[in-house]
Order: sequence, then structure tokens, then C-alpha cells
Amino acid sequence: MKRRSTLALAAAGAGLALALSACGANSAGHTDSGSGGSGHGGPKVGVILPETATSARWVAFDQPMLASALTKAGLDPIIENAQGDNQRFAQQADSMLSQGVKVLIIAAPSGDVGATVEQKAKQQGVPVIDYERLNLGGSADYYVSFDNVQVGRLQGQALADALKTKPGAQVIEIEGSPTDNNATLFYQGQQEVVGPLYNSGTLKKVAGQRIDKWDNAVGGATFEQFLSANGGKVDGVLAANDGMAGAVITVLQKNGLAGKVPVTGQDATVAGLKSILEGTQYATVFKPIPQLVDATAQLAVALVKGDTATADSIAKQASNDPTGHRTVKSVLLTPQSITKDNVKTVVDQGFVKAAEICGGDTAVACQQLGIS
Repeated sequence: MKRRSTLALAAAGAGLALALSACGANSAGHTDSGSGGSGHGGPKVGVILPETATSARWVAFDQPMLASALTKAGLDPIIENAQGDNQRFAQQADSMLSQGVKVLIIAAPSGDVGATVEQKAKQQGVPVIDYERLNLGGSADYYVSFDNVQVGRLQGQALADALKTKPGAQVIEIEGSPTDNNATLFYQGQQEVVGPLYNSGTLKKVAGQRIDKWDNAVGGATFEQFLSANGGKVDGVLAANDGMAGAVITVLQKNGLAGKVPVTGQDATVAGLKSILEGTQYATVFKPIPQLVDATAQLAVALVKGDTATADSIAKQASNDPTGHRTVKSVLLTPQSITKDNVKTVVDQGFVKAAEICGGDTAVACQQLGIS
């Protein structure tokens, strides 16, 4: 799973241009939940994103980038956001199918509702692309995401690196939703790294919990309970994304520990990157969404044309669906670990603007790192 998709290399240049244009027009504070068709008269393609509460990426990056890429590809995208509501997700899918979409691109709030929607689409002959999240037991034709086990490995390795001078360091794990297969893959990758360290006593796992719906507030409250039960002691926190990392950092601040305890994350959000520059978060994982979007748009174009040969040439990798006892043709892109030393990488690739993360408490760090 460590192989870089050849598509990622081909799409990098186009993805960078897309990122620059999309990020320039959409800030992380943008909260529109969806948009209708572009009105350009191309084949309709439906896109449903999962929520806006737990990660800024879905609205700030995925939505505008998908709208731009699909429109430029000659398609007419209808983009909605389920806001974490399974019933709303199902209703949005029904509406899109009734409007005659030729392809459905979904990142479902839960795998069960995603699989149900996919069955409906299959009955109507509409191909489905699982976007970012593979719906176990589903029937999606293709899956486009990142190597999510590798994401977990990067998180585990970052924490191991941060704690290498603290033998027996105590770790608390705040993991992703139990209904999200990606969270399972992140955990698998993390444990490949930290599991042997727990077994050897190099690190000590104090407690861990998967957080339903990736709820940041619940993640923070759960961490606070674990911290209190451990006498207010923790040396490192394995947090599955930047949203929950932020909630953990808030608790650490209350206890005078922020900046003293390394915290991992994921998604390279503006808030996460600022926390890294401030020294309260140790690492995040950068997943270049422009590459994800470009791959999805190329697949959608091929599927609209009924050109499965081209689609198969794009999705050369495979992902296992143990629930559905099948493999899914996939594009699995390569994530990158980000610590303070290479935050500039995210800016240089146009994913965020320097102005969004530099200023105030981070101004000196940005100057030292050449971020401008």
C-alpha cells in the first residue's frame, strides 16, 4: 500500500493549480453546506460530503475543489453536505438519483448508510465512487482516497519520535469514529508502530477510545476523563485528526500542559498548522486534496462515458472490503507527515496561504521557517 499511484504524479501539476485557485476563493470559515448544478448543461454528477463539524477540510477544500474540477471536466456537479445526519444523507442521494445524475460520489457519515445508498444507485444503473471513505459491505465501483494505513503509521511514528527520549512515556489515544473504516485503517497503521513499543515497555498506553462521529467535544471530554483518572499525567497523545487534537490541546492548556505534551493530528487544517507553529501540536498528516479531487474527476468523466477501461487504468490499486468479501478498484494516494520543520511544504503546495497561519503568536516561527 505504500506505492504512489501513477495518477498522483500525473495530476500533481494540475492539482496545484486547482488548489491555488480554490483556496484563493474559499477560506476555512466558509460554511455553505451544498450547491446545485453549475448550469453548464453537462452530465449531472452528484457529490455528497459527510459533515462540517469535525474537520474544516470538507467545506474549505473538498467542496470548492470538487466543484471546480468537475465543472472544468465538462460535468454539472450537484454538491451537498449531510451534516453528519444519515437520514439527510439518504434523502440527498434519493434527490440526486431522481434528478438523473450519471455518477454518484459519496463520503458517507457512516458505512451502513453509504452501503444502503450504493445499493439504490446500483439498482438504477448509476456508478458510485467512494470518496475518501470506503463503505464496507457496499457496492461502490471505485474508491479514491489516501493510503490510510500509512496515515496511521505516520501518526504513530511522529509520536514515537517525539517521545524517544522518554522511556516508559505514558500515552493516551483518542481515535476516530467506529463507523468509519478509515478510522480503523488509521488505528491499524498506528499500532504497527506503537504496538511493539507498548509491548516492550518503551511506551505505556494509559487509555484509548474511538469517538463516535469524530465528535471533537466528546473527544476532548473523553481525554479529560482519562487524564484525570491517570492523576493528571500524560506524556503524549495520539489524536486521530486535527479537530480532536485541538480539543485535546484545550484540555492540556487548562492543566498547564500545552506545549509540554506532543499531540498528533491529521488533515493539515489551518488550526492544526497554527498549533504546530505555536508548539502545542507536534504533528499532522498532509493529504494533498487536489490530487484526490483530480483523480475523482477523471474517474467521473470516464464513468459518465461508460468507459470502464479508462476508469480501470486510473484505479490501478485495490482495497479490501472484508464485510462485502470483495476488493474495490482504488486510487490510493500518498500522505505526508508534517511537523514544525516542514509546515512550509503545505504552504508551498498552495493548500493553505501563509497569511492564514502566520501572524500573532506564529509570526516569529513563520519568519524562522521562511514561510511568507
